[in-house]
Amino acid sequence: MDLVATLPAFVAAVVLISASPGPAMALIMRRAALKGFAAAVPTVLGLETGLYLWALFAAAGLAALVAASEVAFIVLRVVGAGFLLYLGVKAWRTAWRSRKAGTGLELHDSTPSTSARGWSKAFGEGAVVMLANPKAAAFMIAFYPQFVPADRPLFATAALLALLQVVVEIALYLTLAAIVGRAGAWFRRPAVRRRLDAVSGTVLIALGLRLAAETR
Repeated sequence: MDLVATLPAFVAAVVLISASPGPAMALIMRRAALKGFAAAVPTVLGLETGLYLWALFAAAGLAALVAASEVAFIVLRVVGAGFLLYLGVKAWRTAWRSRKAGTGLELHDSTPSTSARGWSKAFGEGAVVMLANPKAAAFMIAFYPQFVPADRPLFATAALLALLQVVVEIALYLTLAAIVGRAGAWFRRPAVRRRLDAVSGTVLIALGLRLAAETR
């Protein structure tokens, strides 16, 4: 199997996987809609950093240990589900506070998205959502070996493929964030924002509950 010959299939698979609805898509769309394109950039980078680390863990065999360990799997599942539930409840609370404050008043996050603290917070949220997902470990173990030729070094090849995946996903997610961000003024209208917070909160909570209920 030639590595170069498998790259088109690898990229096509990455595009299809990235386009599927999930926590990453929900986080990016909510942040881009409410705070604009620039605010979504650290979220995307945090998610992709977590993805790349999982790829390296898979190549090093650590992801296999996590997938095989019942305790590690449960801990990651609980942490990941708990964090998604936290983000969902937070969005719901924002929607409720906005409703209580009145339609003429728009609530803002106390941490500016352009500040270093706001940037690191968004980056951290993305990284935690990805790293605390045990399904990411299982996915890397099942996905990458299909594209690593037997005559190539596993770790170096997996790291290269993961870098390609990160580049593809960053391009896709930033494009999505740019499209959503262009309609940011409409999304940030108090009534629309309140509904978006309620909907995104519901989606995040549903994803958290699904992750909590999942088995191997």
